[in-house]
Amino acid sequence: MAEAAFKVHGGQPLRGDVIAQRSKNAVLPMIAAALLPRQGQTVLHGVPNIADTRLALELVQQVGATVTYDEATHTAVIDATTVTTGVLPAEMSQKMRGSVLFLGPLLQRMGMVELPGSGGCDIGTRKIDFHHRGFARLGANVEMFDDGTTRITMQAPKLKGAMLYLDMPSHTGTENLMMGAALADGLTIIENAAVEPEVIDFGHFLIEMGADIEGLGTPTLYINGVESLHAIEYTPIPDRLVIGLLMMSAAITGGDITIHETEPAHLRLANAKLEQMGVEITVNGTSMRVRRPIDKRLHPINITTHPYPGYPTDLQPCISTLSTVADGKSFIRERIFESRYDFVEGLLAMGADMLISQSDVLIVNGVTALKPARVRAASIRAGAAVLLASLAAQGESWIENIYQIDRGHEAIETHLAQLGANITRVNIEKTPLSAR
Repeated sequence: MAEAAFKVHGGQPLRGDVIAQRSKNAVLPMIAAALLPRQGQTVLHGVPNIADTRLALELVQQVGATVTYDEATHTAVIDATTVTTGVLPAEMSQKMRGSVLFLGPLLQRMGMVELPGSGGCDIGTRKIDFHHRGFARLGANVEMFDDGTTRITMQAPKLKGAMLYLDMPSHTGTENLMMGAALADGLTIIENAAVEPEVIDFGHFLIEMGADIEGLGTPTLYINGVESLHAIEYTPIPDRLVIGLLMMSAAITGGDITIHETEPAHLRLANAKLEQMGVEITVNGTSMRVRRPIDKRLHPINITTHPYPGYPTDLQPCISTLSTVADGKSFIRERIFESRYDFVEGLLAMGADMLISQSDVLIVNGVTALKPARVRAASIRAGAAVLLASLAAQGESWIENIYQIDRGHEAIETHLAQLGANITRVNIEKTPLSAR
């Protein structure tokens, strides 16, 4: 059985210009929310052609909506007039954690929804109780099934506004409850809401559809339910996580690149940390030039992840990779997902000097150079980490299981090759688990 892999000849400084893709994490809830209007066509521009968005569009079709997607223009057109079911297909929803975002729209459209399970990256506990408990507070009858999955059914002829509180500022929890509250009777208040740029962008999307939402960008949202929402045309924000990977690819290779169509304000803290490491960043409107002289080693760094506007957990594996070649000892503290260090094994195979302490701090002693190796992408962000390392390592590296990288990065090898990287997508024979 064949699977796709990357073959990378590293050691070349990246140089040139590249355009950033649009945000996966903003697009996914928008695709789900396109089920809310009972007529008309929702048009989304800049939809990245990646595994997760393709699955989301397929889920929309599976529940009865009409979907067209133009790969050349990255435009998706969704007509939800003909939605026929609130039951999500198990074989698809279990591949993508974002399937949980269909709870709110389908409950509103069909009066019931069944989610057989949600997949995604195995990076630790990612509870969905923010979702089902919130909908229960809005008046839904919620049933959970203890059958080894996260199977949920919910029923509600009409949701009613309520006071909601999230124990953690979950971005998918916030987005889901925003969709439920948008068409509920009365006022809903969501306390400790997520304030990430993608959540704010999604809020603007709902407002353009006709939702009455106040407080975007603050931890408290006020949502007055309306009778209906209408289909709109919308372009989501740039993907700050893909941009972060591209920035760090220049930093780790001693390159000089310019990334266009970005939103620099969304990366303020990440930029500040990179500058602490000795990376030069110049902002000119929506373009960012990222440069690190090849003859200057990176400085070590201390990082603690926090919900936005703190340092993003999704960029922690990448900056941890940068620290492997820094001149000194770095300390990385992951405070969002307990299994986010799933990239460490791959980096150790490539010559990194790092260990996880008893207090769950990743301690990294910088080395002068990484070495090529054959590694696997354990998750989207772990895949980004080993990809960065392979760009820096002199010689030929192989990255297997790049399906994970593809879930978040559209044709990343094309963008990197455009900047001078020697990277090729190849098909290899899949190694049996027993042989690994």
